[in-house]
Amino acid sequence: MKIPVIKKLVEEYSAEALEKAEADLAEEETPTIEIPGDDEGEKLTHAFAALWIRQKMDDGEEFKTALRAYTQMVRGSIS
Repeated sequence: MKIPVIKKLVEEYSAEALEKAEADLAEEETPTIEIPGDDEGEKLTHAFAALWIRQKMDDGEEFKTALRAYTQMVRGSIS
């Protein structure tokens, strides 16, 4: 997971575009937007993270706050 990639996706795309890209990747199809990543798993991770953060921002949160909440959620699921 690369934070600069996620930040760029959040800044450039709407929640709808990110949701479509995530669905495309999950179905092993090529998304209509470019999702950088070393492999399909990392691309899916970037799309999911960007979508989650974008939705929080659409609800009024700042990027840093939404990013922090996402990384805490990920850390909690790993522990």
